[in-house]
Amino acid sequence: MESLRYSKRRPTHPGAILREDVLPALAMTQTEFAQRLGVSRLSVSDLLHEKRAMTSEMAARVGKLLNTTPESWLRMQEAVDLWDVQQQLEKFEKIKPLKPEWMTA
Repeated sequence: MESLRYSKRRPTHPGAILREDVLPALAMTQTEFAQRLGVSRLSVSDLLHEKRAMTSEMAARVGKLLNTTPESWLRMQEAVDLWDVQQQLEKFEKIKPLKPEWMTA
């Protein structure tokens, strides 16, 4: 199935969603957000500035706080991660696909 998303543009990092949409809508500072999540301000700052990926644990914390699903946050991160990898396809040039007979063994 082909994605409807424009593939030339990097997907939006979940930290950018939090930084640009969620925190302003809640009128909440990074410090307050970190306190409510039970994590350090540095962890939140790194996530919001896209220096850190959304981990499973952070997704669970954010999901609980915002009454969303951890899966939605992890899917956003997965889209970013896969896009980043696909920009470096030369890393995979030496990998040759298995022949069909290997698949049926």
